[in-house]
Amino acid sequence: MESSREPIDTTGGYAKLEYESASPKAARTLYSRRTPLVEPDHQLAVLNALDLSGHASQGNFVKALSSAGFSPFTPGPLEIFQINIGKLCNMTCRHCHVDAGPDRIQENMDRETVDACLAALDQTSAHTVDITGGAPELNPHFRYLVNQCVARGKHVIDRCNLTVLLLPKLSDLPSWLAERGVEVVCSLPHYRKLNTDKQRGDGTYARSIKALRLLNEVGYGSGDPGRRLTLMHNPAGAFLPANQASMEREWKAALQRAHGVQFDRLIALNNMPISRYLEWLLETGNLDAYVDRLVTGFNPGTVEGLMCRNTLSISWDGRIFDCDFNQMLSLDTRVNDGNIMRIEAFDMSALAQREIVTDRHCYGCTAGSGSSCGGATA
Repeated sequence: MESSREPIDTTGGYAKLEYESASPKAARTLYSRRTPLVEPDHQLAVLNALDLSGHASQGNFVKALSSAGFSPFTPGPLEIFQINIGKLCNMTCRHCHVDAGPDRIQENMDRETVDACLAALDQTSAHTVDITGGAPELNPHFRYLVNQCVARGKHVIDRCNLTVLLLPKLSDLPSWLAERGVEVVCSLPHYRKLNTDKQRGDGTYARSIKALRLLNEVGYGSGDPGRRLTLMHNPAGAFLPANQASMEREWKAALQRAHGVQFDRLIALNNMPISRYLEWLLETGNLDAYVDRLVTGFNPGTVEGLMCRNTLSISWDGRIFDCDFNQMLSLDTRVNDGNIMRIEAFDMSALAQREIVTDRHCYGCTAGSGSSCGGATA
């Protein structure tokens, strides 16, 4: 269990902002409620207790990978350096795999760790820096990190929840990001109000549309590769996304027709059966059926493009993971026969020889058309 002592405000004052209006009324973080699922080990235990003996792999992801010709499961060339700079967020979405929220004040990356990330980045050939959270924009070192990455010639992604752009302290952020050519990847569960508000809270859809218009006003969504606007969809229920390409066409037409909003591309992600989405699956009685759907839907064609093969994920406290989902389950990257490496002792040559850490949740990335930080993988 995480410490219950009073958290330290490392947010540069953002923790004092009002968040209530942007959060679902009934949603609170697992952390604030001190539920058993706040523990990553408990989440993994719940998944591993499911009876999947009827499947060829028997729910063993390593066995599934082996049947697809991926044994051992090792990384390819590193392309994306993903940095999760904190769990602080102005929202508390029901599906959040990070368990982010307004109360996650302590888990915020400090300047020393940011600099360690930059020093590590300089040892790699990664062309993209993917900055995520929480709401990464609430970290007081967010702009410093972006500027440093842009100065290094990296393509920078800001994973944005949209509503954060409406906070008074961040009113200049759309133009600031545009000036630096940052790609904005925005979470929007659906182009319809009902589906979005169901997952992210009453009023979220209207705020999201307002934020998208602000981004459009500074050139995002117009086809300019220097001002790329990507929407990220994940289903509101216990099912997999539809075809990504056909959804993109549908969404572009619908948002343009209803709101005059434009965007460049849509990516679709499967919901991972961890954290608050795992809690929802348990509460609604959907867990067994959903995980069975993921295992049944294992698609060998998705494996080559999984994010764990071309990405490293760095946590707010400097731990290194194969992906953002492993990060939330505390499944640290292992090198040199099982040793854990931190960002301060970054060694790209050792990491290149590692075997990727997996468990049952990984079926979430290989079901159907696949799911990765860049969307479908097959």
